[in-house]
Amino acid sequence: MNFKSIPSEFEYLSWPEVGDIAKDKRSTVLWPFGAVEQHGPHLPLATDSIFVDEIICEVLKLFPYDVPLKKLPTQYIGFSPEHKGFDGTISLSSNLITSMIKEVGVQLSAMGFKRLILINAHGGQISLLNTAARELRSFAPNLSIFPCFLWSGVDGLSELLSKKEIENGLHASLAETSLMLALKPELVGNERPNDVYEGQIPEGWSLEGYAPTAWLTEDLSRSGVIGDSRDANEKLGNNLKTLLINHWYKLIMNLMESDWPN
Repeated sequence: MNFKSIPSEFEYLSWPEVGDIAKDKRSTVLWPFGAVEQHGPHLPLATDSIFVDEIICEVLKLFPYDVPLKKLPTQYIGFSPEHKGFDGTISLSSNLITSMIKEVGVQLSAMGFKRLILINAHGGQISLLNTAARELRSFAPNLSIFPCFLWSGVDGLSELLSKKEIENGLHASLAETSLMLALKPELVGNERPNDVYEGQIPEGWSLEGYAPTAWLTEDLSRSGVIGDSRDANEKLGNNLKTLLINHWYKLIMNLMESDWPN
């Protein structure tokens, strides 16, 4: 097989190419997940989907052609009930997303693929994808599944973002606005909302973290932004982009160079 002629996108392969790649003991499929949900008055609905699609496409460019790693089309619409109070948000049910992941994963396993990475950029569906991955594993025990969050475990974030931004910039804030300025500046509006939640949270509890509450965005924000986007800039966005690309390239390459879990 001439790997130089084979694209990284799963849907552009022919069926014999899929069969040959799936036979490899390290064959891996990447499936990016985003959302179509409000991101304040200044960012597009597809912000999370754009992030994961752009970053993973850049990551794949760094891999040799002969690595058995292919990307499924990005799943743009996700699980976003917390943002339903704002126009434009489209949310699929948790049951539908779980069933979709299970059905696609079972078919990939039947083709012979060994690993599936669910790479997600929407914080509101982290737990859902973890649950779906566990359920899929019970139906496809020969398929290793990795439910990952785009922003988790990225070394260097604390050097670029303040502790306040990391803890309280939950949505369409400094980091997301800056990254979009680096990736798709034409989609960024002129407004820079500062909508930080000022309510009193009982001691030991939090919006996110070890003892969270199932908040709705309208509980916390009038603009749809949760955090402060005023200092967003393209330079910060480019630095975040570089961190994300380097992190996921390293992590995925570590996996591709291993025989885990064999």
